[in-house]
Amino acid sequence: MTQNSHSTSSVPTRLSSAVFRAKATALQGRRFVTDTFIDRAVKHAVGTAMLADAVIAESATPLWTETEPEERFLVAGKIHNLRLAIRAIDGIEIKAGQTFSFWRQVGRAVRRRGYVRGRELREGCVIPNIGGGLCQLSNALYDAALQANFEIVERHAHTQVIPGSLAETGRDATVFWNYIDLRFRSPNAFRIEAVLDAERLTVRFRGKKVTEKQLYQISRNGSGHAEVGSCATCGVDDCHRVVREPSTADFGKAAWLVDERTPEFDAYLQRERKTADTLLIPLDGKRFRKGNYAWTTDGFSAVRQSPAVTAIRSYRSRKLSAQGAARQQNLLEMYRRLAESYAKKLSYDVLHVVVQQNLLPFLWSGGHLGGRTFDVLMNSLPMWELQCRLDIAAELHPQSTTLGDFRADARLIADEKEALANARRVITPHTAIAEMFIEKAELLPWHQPVAIKNSQNGGGKPTLAFPASTVGRKGCYELREAIGGMDVRLITLGPYIESQDFWKGLDVVRGTDDDLGKADLVVLPAFVEHRPRRLLSAVASGIPVIASEACGVANIANIHTIPAGDASALGKTIGRLLDVNK
Repeated sequence: MTQNSHSTSSVPTRLSSAVFRAKATALQGRRFVTDTFIDRAVKHAVGTAMLADAVIAESATPLWTETEPEERFLVAGKIHNLRLAIRAIDGIEIKAGQTFSFWRQVGRAVRRRGYVRGRELREGCVIPNIGGGLCQLSNALYDAALQANFEIVERHAHTQVIPGSLAETGRDATVFWNYIDLRFRSPNAFRIEAVLDAERLTVRFRGKKVTEKQLYQISRNGSGHAEVGSCATCGVDDCHRVVREPSTADFGKAAWLVDERTPEFDAYLQRERKTADTLLIPLDGKRFRKGNYAWTTDGFSAVRQSPAVTAIRSYRSRKLSAQGAARQQNLLEMYRRLAESYAKKLSYDVLHVVVQQNLLPFLWSGGHLGGRTFDVLMNSLPMWELQCRLDIAAELHPQSTTLGDFRADARLIADEKEALANARRVITPHTAIAEMFIEKAELLPWHQPVAIKNSQNGGGKPTLAFPASTVGRKGCYELREAIGGMDVRLITLGPYIESQDFWKGLDVVRGTDDDLGKADLVVLPAFVEHRPRRLLSAVASGIPVIASEACGVANIANIHTIPAGDASALGKTIGRLLDVNK
């Protein structure tokens, strides 16, 4: 640790701290009375009316400004506190003439509300304090208010200048519950947006910029430029404020937030995880012999579960049909609950997150990924692309009863799109998904299943297998058109959902997974296919496969790829491989 210029005579005593606390309590009581009975400060609600208004001010400041390794825990605490505070600010809309109050909007930063120790400047020292670091947010708000030419109702400068902060240019605003506040207003309505990415805090205002000159400075600027001490590095061990943080060797751990297990992601997790990492899973699948959650949990410092959410999801799923909008809505609701359960288990020193895709938009919209880097385990198309493909299929087959039964909320789609744009990497075995994120995608190999037992089809004629339910997104309309007039037999491996007589006029039998080995050819011309396990089983067994590009199995031997929705190309490929004609 490095020794700073503080002498032992300047070390704060318990008595001086008690005097400070007594004064602060008196001032806090006076401000409470004033706010309650005189000023009546208002808390503003989140709105959408000004979402498309012009940006009139923006302030962006870096998050990681520490100069010593020992300070990183305080900075991580600061970022966590910012993550909590901006939830109360991002998206609020303030009416014309109303005053914005930092503390009325954010509320008191205390431990019971999730706040942790962060960096706080007090009496010339950077000290650890619950809720520390919120001045970076108040600084940014003040800076943006100046840019927008708003009236500054209350602002207090820091007594010392921290290098790299907005205090160096006199655009800072310190806050201390509740009597040192930041307040401003505008004659025009405006919207505040606050966002954390992995590197910076960005605050922007939307609305109409004030043109006339306003009153900016209402208290003097801090003029102290002496060296600022830090409890993390000062080396003064007899100070009652000193805090021993964990070893810097343990700093910067990752958390893995997963849901349903896939062999590709489980293998990736085991290859990439570090011993300090935390694993969050729905349920210990090994203990309860539930294969869907049987992640390999060895090698993590902690494994945390959400059994209550898992139980609710299982119960509600059994009450719903296998297809339809109600089931999809229930899935989204359960993903949201699981994401929120995981978010509560993330410690402030988790700086990197690996998250499964279905949880991503909820963690992003809740602000839980702010100030962190994150990778996405992705085994489904993004929602905007998924719905685009379903819309294309619905236009081709307007008679379908399944292609238009569900669409996600526009806000959820936007959240997922924004989160994916901010992700560091996209990890997937699905080639169609990887092609959408070519600059950040890491393509995993598909897990090769055990070969299935081949058996005679017993009919003498060429036999195809359609390894899916009869729904429009799996390409059943294209397959029906392609084999119409061919002397072939078709085995279907799922329920008839479009209609019970969908395959009328064709030689069709219903089968199970055990019947896949009877096929001479497996065909899946899907518009959407995220889990091509049956195709991989067929390939492992030496059975040729025709699959659309949407199946994500390009460049695998013995798989013949065709465009989705092209019944003509499908028919020609079937005829060539089976040597049959219409």
